[in-house]
Amino acid sequence: MTEVRSQTMKLPGVELLADLRLPTAAHALVIFAHGSGSGRLSARNQYVADRLAARGLGSLLFDLLTQDEQQLDNQTGELRFDIPLLAKRLIDVVDWVGRDPQLHTLRVGLFGASTGAAAALCAAAERPDVVAAVVSRGGRTDLAGPVLARVKAPTLHIAGSNDAQVLELNRLVGRSLHCAHRLEVVPGASHLFEEPGTLGKAAALAGDWFVTHLQAA
Repeated sequence: MTEVRSQTMKLPGVELLADLRLPTAAHALVIFAHGSGSGRLSARNQYVADRLAARGLGSLLFDLLTQDEQQLDNQTGELRFDIPLLAKRLIDVVDWVGRDPQLHTLRVGLFGASTGAAAALCAAAERPDVVAAVVSRGGRTDLAGPVLARVKAPTLHIAGSNDAQVLELNRLVGRSLHCAHRLEVVPGASHLFEEPGTLGKAAALAGDWFVTHLQAA
């Protein structure tokens, strides 16, 4: 298993903790964007990151919200839907990676879940020369709105067959994307991919997409 190293990212106006997995000879880094809760400590994100590491892909897991912001969001639920805030935070992380002496040469992909997937597409639109691939797992990419047409990075939507609302929204988003894109439906999966084997299937699909669009290049 790839070693997990803690990082402190100094971003404009805020510092965020991150967990870095960097396999030997990795050529690409996947930045995770989790809309609410602790993306860094999410067992689902950690599982996917470990599966990506097994395929030679680095990953950076972090929380888009600070502790104080997360406490507010737990009470109100408002910040997880503040896509401009989440997108700006993610763009700042992408820029931080580009300045880091160890990471700046790696090709960058984004893996977004829930509203974090909308932030990922916004970041891809704003950093088209940096973000080379995007994967959404159960993502509310519809919340990216007018930026969808500007996304250039190849984008994969992964949705569960039992997550009817997100599945339909992902189909609609596909009509607004002008980049290479695909929708993969995981049979028997609900929104959180908690059913046996479904998260493993999603991780495999994400790994295939990132290997194709990051490592091969």
